[in-house]
Amino acid sequence: MRIALTGGRGFIGRNLQVRLQELGHRDLVLIPHDVAPTELPVLLTGVERVFHLAGVNRPQDPAEFSTGNHDFTRRLCDAMASLPSPPGVVYASSTQAGLDNPYGQSKRAAEDALYAYGTRTGASVHVFRLTNVFGKWSRPNYNSAVATFCHNIARGEPIVVNAPDAALKLIYIDDVVRHFVALLEDGAPASGLVQAGPEYDTTVGTLANQIRAFHASRENMVSERVGTGLTRALYATYVSFLPLPAFEYQVARHADPRGVFVEMLKTTDSGQFGYFTAFPGITRGEHYHHTKTEKFLVMKGTASFGFRHIITNETHEITTRGGEGRIVETIPGWTHNVTNVGDDELLVMVWANEIFDRQNPDTVAEKVQQA
Repeated sequence: MRIALTGGRGFIGRNLQVRLQELGHRDLVLIPHDVAPTELPVLLTGVERVFHLAGVNRPQDPAEFSTGNHDFTRRLCDAMASLPSPPGVVYASSTQAGLDNPYGQSKRAAEDALYAYGTRTGASVHVFRLTNVFGKWSRPNYNSAVATFCHNIARGEPIVVNAPDAALKLIYIDDVVRHFVALLEDGAPASGLVQAGPEYDTTVGTLANQIRAFHASRENMVSERVGTGLTRALYATYVSFLPLPAFEYQVARHADPRGVFVEMLKTTDSGQFGYFTAFPGITRGEHYHHTKTEKFLVMKGTASFGFRHIITNETHEITTRGGEGRIVETIPGWTHNVTNVGDDELLVMVWANEIFDRQNPDTVAEKVQQA
């Protein structure tokens, strides 16, 4: 399918182009906003679908709202209507199209021009009234507060929050693009307004605090709940704004004659991750827990895990090597240790189901091998 995009070099356009190419749509035509009216039909030749993403939302002169939104859309419609097979259109409008301000009026007029084009040609016209779209490749101080907050906080620069309780509705760029490309498939909805979601409700203050928490997580090592929903999308956006030197960061290494122990990541409700090393012949552990549990994965070397039930004195031993992919789990009420029984340094990844609490460590020293 030959597809044309206006605003293809903007925030939404870049993300949409990448996704279209991933789906195998290589014949993409980028229509510049300053294209001459006589050149439009030439660029649109053979195009089956137009994603109309171009627009003006922060002009120097308010009159540019009309010329950049309505007038350009009208010229686009005239050019499409002149083609032997007028293409369908997907339009990125704004929720402000429902408001009585210069920007909203210009977007609503553009919508009306597109609907009129669809009526006279029979081409499909789908309109998305978007609000506060955020995600990678957005522009700070232009696209949304999310972009500005992420850019500044990632660089240790201040942000301004004038009204922390102000309501904010957000939509993630990947969700917008997903709804856009779905209109290329069979069974697309009839022409008219189309919703892109989910839309997330938050406040300016909550947003600012969340992004500050992302920044702080490298110091306190406690990850936010970044696996689903709004937090997932915000975190992806935040890290996309990291400057190149911040692609890496240092964590503490706790070294002693046995080897090193490194904490990598902590979570609020699912424990923490790290790793330790042990030199040949070294034994680590020699303790038990009442509630805490751990999982160990030997990455390099050979380890012998010893267990003893602290009441019955039943014992158990497991030997595992790097590359085997075997998880050894500690059990409450069983004292345990791990010994490097190989000739090389032992490297073990470890997960504990709770963050270590120095005031209440739930770790009681007791050797596996009784005297």
